[in-house]
Amino acid sequence: MNIDKFKHQHLDILDGIAELRRLVQSGIAAHAGQIAERIVAISGVIKLHLAVEDRVLYPALQTSGNAALARMAAVYQGEMQGIARAYLAFAGTWNLAARLETQPEQFRAEANQVLKVLYERMRREDREFYPAIEHADAALAA
Repeated sequence: MNIDKFKHQHLDILDGIAELRRLVQSGIAAHAGQIAERIVAISGVIKLHLAVEDRVLYPALQTSGNAALARMAAVYQGEMQGIARAYLAFAGTWNLAARLETQPEQFRAEANQVLKVLYERMRREDREFYPAIEHADAALAA
């Protein structure tokens, strides 16, 4: 299974998070419009990524005949549901410049929490999940 698109989407999301961090450090109220735009842009990539994982990646792994990958996919999918719910609630709250301008410290606190969890999850997928998929593919090709 080719997972290059998933890896590329991770890079796009991580770049978006880094850009958000830079904007926040430069001043939330001063960059509220740009922050709101970044949240909307990142959310589009995240929603696409989640949809393809749920419709293609996880089902393919769960029916692959590889019991270890099937279990791993089920665990990752289950964990992601809560992370996705939290991120989408965050994005739905903070995608408006006016709200960012009036509640910058609340935004900062929520962003630190939600984006940290999302970041750590993607890094774990990059370190554990994707290499396991690639290793299984390489073993089949050999």
